[in-house]
Amino acid sequence: MEVKQFDVVIIGAGIVGSMTARKLSKYKLAIAVLEKEADVGMGQSTANSAILHSGYDPDPGTMKARMNKRGNELWKKYIPQLGIAWRGTGSMVVAIGPEEQKRIKPLYDRAQENKIPGVEIWSREEALEREPHLSPACTGALWTPTAGVIDPFDGVVATAENAAMNGVQFFFNTMVQEMVVEKDRLTAVRTARGEFRARWFINAAGIHSDEIMHMVNDHPEFSITARRGEYMIFDQSKISLDNVLFPMPTEKGKGILVAATAHGNTLIGPNAQAIDEKDDTSVTREGLNEILTKAIKMVPSINSRDVIATFAGVRATGNYKPHGPHPDFLIEISSRVKGLINLAGIESPGFVSSPAIAEEVARLLKEDAGEPLEERDDFNPIRPPRIRFAKLNHEERANLIAKNPSYGRIVCRCEEVTEGEILDAIHAPIPAVTYDAIKRRTWLGTGRCQGSFDYPRTMEILARELNMSMTEVTKRGPGSIFLFRKTKELV
Repeated sequence: MEVKQFDVVIIGAGIVGSMTARKLSKYKLAIAVLEKEADVGMGQSTANSAILHSGYDPDPGTMKARMNKRGNELWKKYIPQLGIAWRGTGSMVVAIGPEEQKRIKPLYDRAQENKIPGVEIWSREEALEREPHLSPACTGALWTPTAGVIDPFDGVVATAENAAMNGVQFFFNTMVQEMVVEKDRLTAVRTARGEFRARWFINAAGIHSDEIMHMVNDHPEFSITARRGEYMIFDQSKISLDNVLFPMPTEKGKGILVAATAHGNTLIGPNAQAIDEKDDTSVTREGLNEILTKAIKMVPSINSRDVIATFAGVRATGNYKPHGPHPDFLIEISSRVKGLINLAGIESPGFVSSPAIAEEVARLLKEDAGEPLEERDDFNPIRPPRIRFAKLNHEERANLIAKNPSYGRIVCRCEEVTEGEILDAIHAPIPAVTYDAIKRRTWLGTGRCQGSFDYPRTMEILARELNMSMTEVTKRGPGSIFLFRKTKELV
């Protein structure tokens, strides 16, 4: 078995693992990221509401509250460095009726305790002026100006690419199968791609983080319950919001939101369904009807005929036996084995919290573990933004095509994605080697036709650039090929 040696091995290439890799790449460390899927961000990191939460919601004094507020601040610094699409929309928690109106003040008080800046209680008139699509039954709202929406795909990809630019090595289709403990210290993990040895292992495995812990008998009382949330996305030519609208929260969570997206569509969801199969991201008729009914209560102009896509994501809720749900993030140096850091139960607001979680990992290593973290002189925080042909004016397009004709060949009509953009994704620091990887980076296939026009051409480009047969091109990795054989092979 081939053995690879690093200083730090991170398990999981979602937003938490990728952000941690980027943070630690500032130091003189050899870092590897192991991901069981074919690309970064294929779990809960890119199937969510894509909200940069302000931080009014978490219980004061919790790790969630601290990470949320700090993460929101750090994202505002990182977004321009990483060239990520986002919109500073702010958010409203909408009250409908006198009973819900009474619950705004406690939310405001919690926001003050969490030290969230700029929070205001708005009247019905102020809320409707901000968002005319709101139901006339609205009686008031809590306004939080520091919230926003981000492209979650680009957020993960840009963060991981910047880490790779700074020397981090990513290993895909690399599932951890076994963990090696020697004299109470975790020294190696074994995978189908060999053995990885390191001084430190960081468990950022999302919904599977409990399984990683249990491999070394760490926190046997802790488990992850997967909760599936379903979503609908609407044609932006039919309805377009500029805000993030939350209903009044309940003990089950923030509820069914109606939100703008970074690319101009409107999104509704999620519900919350406990599921046995952690990776089950199927959608159900009952679930979609549920989110549609509740969204219409807040925005009556929503029409199911304008839906262009549905999807589901899974959230990792921590549980402790026999006490039940663990309402906070679990961020710690393991007390069971040396050399392991656990980042578990990272559900909402995990995406916005990820830069702060990475910062906390660095603090744990330096202050609690005494790891000498020596900063590099050549760390580069900049990941240049991708070319977005659809966003360019006529002169910019002409100049770009004159330099590189591949940008003059439209592959996705709905979103105006060009061959040049696809080539950029394939040959990026984290190469896009599947159709979905191209989609996550370019927004190809997300318009009204949902990829029906661009599939064949995108597959041709992938096969050509990766020097493979068309029958080897996959949608999302192993087990998802498009084509089994050439038609004439049947004759």
